[in-house]
Amino acid sequence: MYEWIKAVHVIAVISWMAGMLYLPRLLVYHCEAEIGSKQSETFKTMERRLLKAIINPAMMVAWAAGLYLAWSGHWFLTGWFDVKLVLVLVLSGIHGYLARWVRDFSFDRNQRSHKFYRIINEMPALLMMGIVILVIVKPF
Repeated sequence: MYEWIKAVHVIAVISWMAGMLYLPRLLVYHCEAEIGSKQSETFKTMERRLLKAIINPAMMVAWAAGLYLAWSGHWFLTGWFDVKLVLVLVLSGIHGYLARWVRDFSFDRNQRSHKFYRIINEMPALLMMGIVILVIVKPF
């Protein structure tokens, strides 16, 4: 069963990361759309659907499967896992902020520039690299 749960976990993480890499890019482009325009309304729909249909469910499955794997594999007692868990918590925090920013855009209340979202766009990728290195290499 462990291998099947691991497969589900990897699929969920890939789906979560795909959304986490794409959503900030949508926000970059949304910043440049005029409020009330057809383009702005299209971005709102895309952002909402991406968040609700892909990113949120994928994160929940990744967390559930990941916690099961950590528990059954006795990973909670290893140093690399502690660091990985912190990075995943930070990634989850970014997820929460993205959800808030999508909500802000949905009410035409965005206060941030496209440059801000360009920087945010890089954070999930950097966290993902750290997480993957910790899981594969297990350096400590």
